[in-house]
Amino acid sequence: MIYPTRRAIVLSAAGAPAALAAGLIAPDWWAAAGGWIALILSLTLIDALLGPAGGEAQVDLAAPDRIGIAGAGEARVSVTFDRSAPPRVTLAVETNERLMAAPERLQLMGGAGAVRLTPVRRGQGEITALWLRWTGPFGLVWKQRRETVRRAIAVTPNVDAVRSEAVRLFSRQALAGVKVQLDIGEGADFHALRELTGATDSRAIDWKQSARHLKLLGKEFRVEANHPIVFAIDGGRQMCEPLDGVARLDLAVNAALLAAFVSLRLGDRAALFGFDSRPRLYTGLMAGVTAFERLRRLSASLDYGPEETNYTFGLTELAGRLKRRSFVVIFTDFSDTATAELMIENIGRLVRRHLVLFVVFRDAELEAIAEREPKTADDISRAVTAAALLRGRDLVIERLRRLGVHVLDTPPNRIGPALVTAYLEHRSGL
Repeated sequence: MIYPTRRAIVLSAAGAPAALAAGLIAPDWWAAAGGWIALILSLTLIDALLGPAGGEAQVDLAAPDRIGIAGAGEARVSVTFDRSAPPRVTLAVETNERLMAAPERLQLMGGAGAVRLTPVRRGQGEITALWLRWTGPFGLVWKQRRETVRRAIAVTPNVDAVRSEAVRLFSRQALAGVKVQLDIGEGADFHALRELTGATDSRAIDWKQSARHLKLLGKEFRVEANHPIVFAIDGGRQMCEPLDGVARLDLAVNAALLAAFVSLRLGDRAALFGFDSRPRLYTGLMAGVTAFERLRRLSASLDYGPEETNYTFGLTELAGRLKRRSFVVIFTDFSDTATAELMIENIGRLVRRHLVLFVVFRDAELEAIAEREPKTADDISRAVTAAALLRGRDLVIERLRRLGVHVLDTPPNRIGPALVTAYLEHRSGL
């Protein structure tokens, strides 16, 4: 695309007052106005022909594969030309709604420059196109080119926060203050007896066997591992609603990644399963600490959806994929008992074979409305509605518990640590 610059427009317009003044002094000089415009048009045409054409620009883009939601990335762009490069090249980076590029227009120095990419929200970000423009030698025309790139960049949760919280909870010293240590030594599964030498934990001594063999014997415990842990995350309409300023879906993803990091460190296998009106994602069970990076990258595809959740389709698909007894953590939300009927029915089928933990998002705002002292008729109406919703929520939780489902009911800012604690307490039941 070629169009005139501001300089060409100003020069063309500058000829009008000069021609008007000349016409007032000497009417025969009116033709000079047409000559001036013809001169500018000729120079503009020459300028368009002399400079490099749009097809002669070669664009190279280097951008990260993923960016954390609380961080930033950098996209580096270099432009080369088949002919001599123009004196000035302006770059604009076009992105989708998940990313924001700054500055909006960048003057490339030496044909290269960098643009800062800031994530707006979690999901699949993309650099859709690069816009380039430059002037001819006279500066009278802009030559513009749009280069379609379609470069995908996963916008992932804040992994630094996840790692620091996971490391804090993972250490035995920290876990001792979070949950009661029921195991002795390094595991809970009895492995063998061994003769004790030196200082040891007196709780590990088997006094009966020691008396029988006339020497001090202690129990060795084997760490149980390789448990399958599946995080089933609902991405439907209800989960897109914010809670304390953060979407429920983002809270679920952050908590799942935190628990996945701990489970992988303990030798278990973890998987993410996303669904709304239909199944959207199943990562498969992954093992090893290095698998966390793959889970983090794949979690970006758990997108916000406007559709209602189909529990029958989603949880039936999940049950069909699990070949052995697994620890299934379900993140979802419901507005009333009517919409929760299908959810309860399908979770009831799942709990017959698997250990199920249902995560409930406690809504402090709704509880505050129900407990607030009413002063007007509207306050009474809101309080009655909030109290009815809370009663329905408690009824659903009670029905799930009667089915044998473990329920985690915690404030949004404590979901991650509470989930890790629940995982450590219940994993031995697999």
